[in-house]
Amino acid sequence: MFASSRDDGDAVSAGAQVRSFFARPPLLPFRRLLPIVLLLFVPFGAVVWLLGSSNPYTPAGYVGYLTKGAVFGKSRFEGVQKGPTSAGRAWMLDVTNVSITPYTYTEEFVGDQAVLSRDNLKISFAVHTVWRVDDRQIPLFMERFSTTVTNGDTEKHPDAIVKVAYANFVREPLRTYARDEVQRRNGLSVKDELIPIGQSVLTRIREYAASSPFVINSVVVGNVQYPSEVADAVSRKLAATQELERKDTEIEIERKERTKREVQAAGIANAMLIIRGQLSPLYVQHEAIEAQKLMVNSPNHTTVYIPVGPMGVPLTGTFPAADTAPATRVGQRQ
Repeated sequence: MFASSRDDGDAVSAGAQVRSFFARPPLLPFRRLLPIVLLLFVPFGAVVWLLGSSNPYTPAGYVGYLTKGAVFGKSRFEGVQKGPTSAGRAWMLDVTNVSITPYTYTEEFVGDQAVLSRDNLKISFAVHTVWRVDDRQIPLFMERFSTTVTNGDTEKHPDAIVKVAYANFVREPLRTYARDEVQRRNGLSVKDELIPIGQSVLTRIREYAASSPFVINSVVVGNVQYPSEVADAVSRKLAATQELERKDTEIEIERKERTKREVQAAGIANAMLIIRGQLSPLYVQHEAIEAQKLMVNSPNHTTVYIPVGPMGVPLTGTFPAADTAPATRVGQRQ
């Protein structure tokens, strides 16, 4: 009985202590603490959000590849935006801009990269390719043909991204096709077939890139250079050909001149035949007398000596020197 009364007393004392602990007023009521907590947390959260958020911008001529990062969890693809535009401020939102305007890249085959033609002539040349990225396939372009992060922000530059994608997918097949087209032809015929070579390379690279985001606009082959000894030989041959053509022209001119002289001589001969056939000696004597009359009445101070026959009639014809009658002075006027 004595022990039970002691235990009951201990229980009553413990319960009284618990009630007295919870009955104590708090040091600072919760409703008074809440405004202070909010006053501290809201500015801190706003600063953190401003530092971690962004409003990525995409300029004209570009398509932006949007990604959303995460402090805990996984980053993910958010979408694309075609410039000029921005996505609006959002938490940990980033953009990688990809140019969709045409690029012109040049592949040179010079020095050790020069190509042997079918007849083993070493040829240097260049291939100029105009291409662009399909704006409808930017996610495919970024995920399978290029990269957004390789060496920091420098590698996120639009030109760097495109350059990486070109090197990964287009460059080597393009060089292979160009090399193959030149190797199929004789060396000296390459310079005359630059357009067909370019068309063949364009057709083959388009087939290769048909299911990719690369749009190949044109391929131009140019800057063909032959070895110096070949170029010099071609120059000498061209000079000799031009000299032969010049001589052929001169010969043709001489042939035309000879034909002209022959025609002129034939004309003169025909004229002489006509004159001989139509002019009699009596007619010539008549014309000579008439000319003599005109000279007598002429105001010119001229003395004319003509061969005359009996009665002063002028003689016409061809006479031997020994039989020629002495010349008679017809008249003289002072």
